[in-house]
Amino acid sequence: MSSSTPATANGNDSKKFKGDRSPCSPSRVLHLRKIPNDVTEAEVISLGLPFGKVTNLLMLKGKSQAFLEMASEEAAVTMVNYYTPVTPHLRSQPVYIQYSNHRELKTDNLPNQARAQAALQAVNAVQSGGLALAGIPTTEGGLPPGQSSVLRIIVENLFYPVTLEVLYQIFSKFGTVLKIITFTKNNQFQALLQYSDPLNAHYAKMALDGQNIYNACCTLRIDFSKLTSLNVKYNNDKSRDFTRLDLPSGDGQPSIDPTMAAAFGTPGIISSPYAGAAGFAPAIGFPQAAGLSVPTVPSALGPLAITTSAMTGRMAIPGIAGIPGNSVLLISNLNPDAITPDGLFILFGVYGDVHRVKIMFNKKENALVQMADATQAQIAMNHLNGQKLYGKVLRVTLSKHQTVQLPREGQEDQGLTKDYSNSPLHRFKKPGSKNFQNIFPPSATLHLSNIPPSITVEDLKSLFGNTGCNVKNFKFFLKDHKMALIQLGSVEEAIQALIELHNHDLGENHHLRVSFSKSTI
Repeated sequence: MSSSTPATANGNDSKKFKGDRSPCSPSRVLHLRKIPNDVTEAEVISLGLPFGKVTNLLMLKGKSQAFLEMASEEAAVTMVNYYTPVTPHLRSQPVYIQYSNHRELKTDNLPNQARAQAALQAVNAVQSGGLALAGIPTTEGGLPPGQSSVLRIIVENLFYPVTLEVLYQIFSKFGTVLKIITFTKNNQFQALLQYSDPLNAHYAKMALDGQNIYNACCTLRIDFSKLTSLNVKYNNDKSRDFTRLDLPSGDGQPSIDPTMAAAFGTPGIISSPYAGAAGFAPAIGFPQAAGLSVPTVPSALGPLAITTSAMTGRMAIPGIAGIPGNSVLLISNLNPDAITPDGLFILFGVYGDVHRVKIMFNKKENALVQMADATQAQIAMNHLNGQKLYGKVLRVTLSKHQTVQLPREGQEDQGLTKDYSNSPLHRFKKPGSKNFQNIFPPSATLHLSNIPPSITVEDLKSLFGNTGCNVKNFKFFLKDHKMALIQLGSVEEAIQALIELHNHDLGENHHLRVSFSKSTI
């Protein structure tokens, strides 16, 4: 990455960026080009929202450009990594994103900033949970009353079948999806989808309502459901409970092998009135672990739009280009001097049960991680791609391998391949475990539990301090001294501390449990 070509903001610099789209070093300020003229401030902000707090915005309307400032460099890196393989769209136009040379945006003295600041305030009020928007009464938790964590989704213009898997991939960008039920009512394809947190449901509705899943068809109409939680009886192509892999498939369907139950590999086809209509593709089933890529569609629709530009609105959906149903992840740009199979096992184990890890013998910056199923692989990819570990920004994608091979006997391996399928440390073994509802993105604040009574604040502070962390804050839970929150200097420090100290022996037969927290101290 040479930084010798500064990104000149004059609108005709697109030639420079044909090959490598981010010539500058990472910055929390992002430069957006080719923005359609009629786009609102809120639409530009919405590109950054799934990745973290947006702290400033400068729109250069005449030049079709904008600068977007994220709260942290980590959030900006995650956003650039996410949108690099799959170009985001605003008003059906591709938008190009790269790091800016600016380290922060100073817009105080500029004219015409009122609208941008008003849009930022509105979004941040929602994001911090204090919906102080005109006249919206809020409940104690900060969300308007009647906002549940369950969304009702109607898909209009269903010229192309939408599956439970596709909904899962789109909506899991905004938080942990616990359950989905799909059905046809009044001749419309509908779904109920439950998040672990009402705030996630709120973001998803804000960002996705009115967007098309495929080019020019399959429009999402989203409302809050009156239900507060869903009761799923069967895991099949119509309904799924991602926290209970042990449910039967019901329906006289062939029972799904439980390891595949949450995989995208279960054939997911809705009976759409258009499925076989002349000129349209018949429904596509995701082949169950047959090594097939997504089949293309007859010429009427061109290839499945989702594989190239994904949703024509703002959301792009990477990962479908891998094999749906694949549970193996490729991790690249690791720090070969610091990473170990155990470290990857602990980190990826926050988002699912890791069965095998292989660090590449000839290229130790790369590793394969095999999760228990494709859903967990997707959740881990969503949360860890673009995070910093041991000074390097991780890239996480779906691998083309279906499994991680163990070395043959006598084959030199240096302990780089390990099988963890029988590890006692899996967090998600128990069906319906509450761990499924406590999956949060990496954060500088860690949640600690299983602390024995004799351990003091100072003990824990020095334990974390000795791993090289900068301890900013610490607090025991009032009701329960077995649990605490500890705030470290950065997200990267917290990721490293979690790797080193999860399952650390604190004596008295207590092993420390470490997770990312959604709360701050």
